[in-house]
Amino acid sequence: MCSANAKAIDNTLPGQAAEKQDELGWLSQLKFELVRGFLWGWAKCFSLRGLYLLGAGFAVCEWLINGKRRRRFRKNLKAGFGEAVKKFDRKTARRACLQQFIRIRCDKIFYLIFDKIPKEQILSRVRFPRETELAEAMQGGKGVYVCTSHIGSMHLVGLILALKGFRVAGVRDPKEGAIRRYIQCKYEKTFSEFSTMRILYSDAYPRDIYRCLQEGFVLGSSLDIGRERAPHLRTVTADVFGQPRKFLVGPIQIALRCGVPIYQIFMFSLRDFYFDLLFLGPLVDPRTATDTPETHQEIIKKYADNNAEQLAKHPDHISRT
Repeated sequence: MCSANAKAIDNTLPGQAAEKQDELGWLSQLKFELVRGFLWGWAKCFSLRGLYLLGAGFAVCEWLINGKRRRRFRKNLKAGFGEAVKKFDRKTARRACLQQFIRIRCDKIFYLIFDKIPKEQILSRVRFPRETELAEAMQGGKGVYVCTSHIGSMHLVGLILALKGFRVAGVRDPKEGAIRRYIQCKYEKTFSEFSTMRILYSDAYPRDIYRCLQEGFVLGSSLDIGRERAPHLRTVTADVFGQPRKFLVGPIQIALRCGVPIYQIFMFSLRDFYFDLLFLGPLVDPRTATDTPETHQEIIKKYADNNAEQLAKHPDHISRT
């Protein structure tokens, strides 16, 4: 689940997955197969914990030699926290940077072999205390809009929710990387739950968002933006660590007009491929909320405050600002 405002729905059928995979070329497919084979073989020999330790060890080596990425992390940290970054001493910032290297590397490994892990084993590693509340919010027949953000590895959230039985739709950039297209094909062949997932692409028709919310999907998109994508996309400004930031408001307007509840979700990566799903909200009372500038500002303020709170607790999960 990624950025907001939809262009088209990708309703690729499992039988068409091979066509997408063929577009990658045999060399890319061979490379991914070799990497996946090695990682899964390591997990079979040394367990998922052993695989996590392998990924963490590799990440430490990356951290030691990749000065460019370390500088980019410090830049993102400063951009995210503004003047509040002064509370991070050199040791704290260095530790957060190392933890981010480990998180990203291990999340990628988990993503690569996700389809090889038994469903029950995956779900046993995810803590989602308010899962029942999300299920209850879906009982009215309509969907739920879930605000995500560029904090953590949000691409895993949709996969987890789909395995838990929710009908999931997410919005993302149409320019997908080769690895995501390849893995999507694998997921479609392995998990029947993914046959109902809808992928909406950014920068066009909001009617697809309306349709998903009216048909009972959990629809997620990110409202925090690092750049202005198009002049026609409406934004609302809120403070984060004392800095004014712009947030997309279009998906919120659609959710309010559809009368669906609006929540916010974060995913935090823990050791040994365990995860926490933090479910917050509703950000406004769906029974009384109306599509007004005041309501938009109220929702965005809560969204921004939640982002700031979780970023302060998990600086290693900063993705971009």
